[in-house]
Amino acid sequence: MIKTASYTEIGGRSCNEDSVGIRVEDKGILAIVADGLGGHGGGDIASRLTVDIVSEGWSGKVDADELCANIQKAHEEIRKLQSPACKMKSTITALCYSHGKCVWAHCGDSRIYRFKNDKLEFQTLDHSASQLAVYLGQITPAEIRFHEDRSRILRALGQDDELKIDTGSLDLVKGEKYAFLLCSDGFWEYVLEDEMELDLKNSATPGEWVRRMRKRLLERVPKDNDNNTAAAVWVY
Repeated sequence: MIKTASYTEIGGRSCNEDSVGIRVEDKGILAIVADGLGGHGGGDIASRLTVDIVSEGWSGKVDADELCANIQKAHEEIRKLQSPACKMKSTITALCYSHGKCVWAHCGDSRIYRFKNDKLEFQTLDHSASQLAVYLGQITPAEIRFHEDRSRILRALGQDDELKIDTGSLDLVKGEKYAFLLCSDGFWEYVLEDEMELDLKNSATPGEWVRRMRKRLLERVPKDNDNNTAAAVWVY
């Protein structure tokens, strides 16, 4: 059984540069969250284009090469739309699942979290200056959220040089409950991992899980908070 929920919200900004998409095909699903980079102009266009191209290019198969090829196509299309005054860029997280297997891909600081039986067992690592500071031992992973260089993204669709895409895959164990959370930094910045676990355990549906986490976010954000977006996928 597959159940999903998603939302995107403008927050305290004048424009929502986040985009989200979920496509269901014959017991399979593709979920995407993209976040246009603020300060580059056209972030809303870049993120929407990313979601549309990757979604439209999906054949329904769980294939890392196909997923990366579609992300690369989105990257190239964004590059074509850029101008000296508008260097639009976007992050991406994408997850596809079908018949017991899932594959994911990501670039930037939007994240994928994977939970098994309500326990967090995996999360993607950001392509950011703050994540690099963790590698160097300068800060702890928990300090990424409010690190001074957190907005410095090292990989994004639309960048000038060759795009490197991180991927992963997993064969799901039959009879176990899996929950996946894809989210932009405007979401995970205000919802801690142990809270994601707790809200998952106390939720009957993906929609309820997302609502519980959004409630935490809304209680904490400043008036000028970033756009925030999440997609939840349950498989069991």
